[in-house]
Order: sequence, then structure tokens, then C-alpha cells
Amino acid sequence: MAEQIRRFLRLKQVIQLVGYQRSAIYKKIETGEFPAPYPLSDNGRAVAWASNEIDKWIDSRIKAAGGATRLGGAA
Repeated sequence: MAEQIRRFLRLKQVIQLVGYQRSAIYKKIETGEFPAPYPLSDNGRAVAWASNEIDKWIDSRIKAAGGATRLGGAA
């Protein structure tokens, strides 16, 4: 398996990847259901997510669906 390149993703990129809006992402962070961002600045206002953690989260959602058929298409 090829080594995965890690990079930081900003909120807009995370929203596009996972399909949740900002408020849902932060609610899931509070409950421990979604990876927390890393601070990029000393004051903590600029944050980003590690791409490998988002990829793992997406994989976990696919696995949680088990053998379920995708909506609107074949499995």
C-alpha cells in the first residue's frame, strides 16, 4: 500500500469532503464523533484538520454502513 501524503485541510475542504456543515462538524467534535482540528496560529483562531484523520473518519463511516447498499445506486 502506498504511503499516504498528509496535509492540513481547512474547514471549507473538510466540509466538501464529508458533506457536513460547520455547525454539524463542531457538534460532532464536542461529542468525540469527529476529529478535532489542530491550531495553526498561536492565538488558536486559524485551525486545520490532518488529512489522514479525515480519511480514517470517512473509512469508519463506510465500515459502519456494513454491507448496506448505497443510496441511489448499487453497492
